[in-house]
Amino acid sequence: MKDLTKGKISTLILGFAIPVFLGNLLQLTYSLADTRIVGSFLGERSLAAVGATTTISNLIVGFLLGLANGFAIITAQKFGAGDKKRVRRSFAIALVLGVIVSAILILIGTVFINPILGFLNVPGKLFIEAKQYILIIIIGLWVTMFYDILMAVMRAIGDTLTPLLILAISVGLNIVLDLLFIPVLKMGIAGAAIATDISQVLSAVLCMLYLIRVDESYKVALRKIRIYKEVAVRIIQVGVPTAIQNTVISFANVLVQSSVNSYGALAMAGFAAYIKIDGFNILPVMSFSMAA
Repeated sequence: MKDLTKGKISTLILGFAIPVFLGNLLQLTYSLADTRIVGSFLGERSLAAVGATTTISNLIVGFLLGLANGFAIITAQKFGAGDKKRVRRSFAIALVLGVIVSAILILIGTVFINPILGFLNVPGKLFIEAKQYILIIIIGLWVTMFYDILMAVMRAIGDTLTPLLILAISVGLNIVLDLLFIPVLKMGIAGAAIATDISQVLSAVLCMLYLIRVDESYKVALRKIRIYKEVAVRIIQVGVPTAIQNTVISFANVLVQSSVNSYGALAMAGFAAYIKIDGFNILPVMSFSMAA
């Protein structure tokens, strides 16, 4: 943990941004590993099915990540002010709100999955595979949100190393499970989605165990979690605009994806590869903005 209120600002931001950059880099390897292994072992058709829903997945995950970072801003402010009581309150409320938001998104996603895939112009021959993949990802959103909030809060109080180490373990597990579920157990693209969900469960569990045991102001006490209206309103006021801002580019990519999908499996597979690589371009700027 670092006290970011003391020391030379440029050095602090650089020291904070580098682990954040590495963490974001590892985060991208989740979907990159899925794409690489699916393309190698299942071929163009399955890669196209995964790619058909990539932008929707990025849109939802981007919204959750923006929401988590927005929620964490309040925790960071209270931590910097030395207000231990409100650090605990803001953290607890962020977790509760995260569960509520993810539940709403899961409900919407599962109920409207067919119209969503129809809007994306997913070809009929790929529809079942694409639906299977994205549904598994959507069902796992609760753990994605939980894990994003835990990671964001740890970074908010100046701890960038612990999230980085946990993320590295999780990504390693994701790759191992991909190689087990796809070429060995023959689970198809569902195996890639399940591997991602399981690895994120591990991340969330490791983060929670750390935050339950740590002897600091941000320690999680599950029995003391309550909703405090004033803090909740402030967290929502900051978190929701941050989340919406984080989805603007992703929404534009959804419209592009809809057009690309109308050209068939080969174009979809190519676009899927492009989207994964394009994610790396924004990493340096994103990392330094998060640090700032």
